[in-house]
Amino acid sequence: MWAKVNTQKPLFAVMIPLIALTWVSLLIWGLSPYARFLSHESLEGVHLEHSTGVLTIMVAGWTLMLVAMMLPTTLPLISLFYSIIAQRANRGRLVLLLLVGYLSIWTVFGVLVHVGDLVLHNLAEQAMWLHDHQFIAAATLLLAGLYQFSPLKYKCLDKCRSPLSFIMSHWRGRRDLGQSFLLGVHHGLFCIGCCWALMLLMFGVAVGSFSWMLALGAVMAIEKNMPWGRRLSAPLGVFLLGWGLSLALTNMMWLLS
Repeated sequence: MWAKVNTQKPLFAVMIPLIALTWVSLLIWGLSPYARFLSHESLEGVHLEHSTGVLTIMVAGWTLMLVAMMLPTTLPLISLFYSIIAQRANRGRLVLLLLVGYLSIWTVFGVLVHVGDLVLHNLAEQAMWLHDHQFIAAATLLLAGLYQFSPLKYKCLDKCRSPLSFIMSHWRGRRDLGQSFLLGVHHGLFCIGCCWALMLLMFGVAVGSFSWMLALGAVMAIEKNMPWGRRLSAPLGVFLLGWGLSLALTNMMWLLS
């Protein structure tokens, strides 16, 4: 039997303030003297062998962005999962493990992307045309635009848009602590499959931009949760491809002039 909706009030009493707190924290961080650590530009001049400290701080900022941008997109699944386990005494721990699993897989993705971004910055020091022009940003926009039309994108998006069937296929209720964590990991993997290219825009275009975080967070939430959200993917892809082509052509003309 399903739990009544009012059993979700304690969940939202925690989740909503947590998400709001992360947005406020990011805003304060962005206005502070340490705002550069929210931007990939802070990797300029940092070599791989001396990068541990900077990467640690940047991954911490990335984790804050995950809570602010991605948790709102997965609230329907978290809410439904809480309803299913509402009668369990350890329901709070199970939800926490779900969140830890979800955020951990996104954090691993963030570490890999930050390391890749650092490698690109080191390469840019050897090829100044990469450093001085926005070909990387254009390539990121084109990649994100193309991915909006890929079958993998739609397969993962469909998984994210069907929280009940997703939970039923991954939750058996036995060994509930481990299963809760793995449920979060599996959901995170499909979420990455759906949104990784859009999240790369934070690196290629505007890491640390509060307005970009709001815009991308809203787009991903609409894609995953609104009844008409799936229809947003193609127009968004066209927009990103047009922007990427325009940026690439502009920079090529500037380079040749």
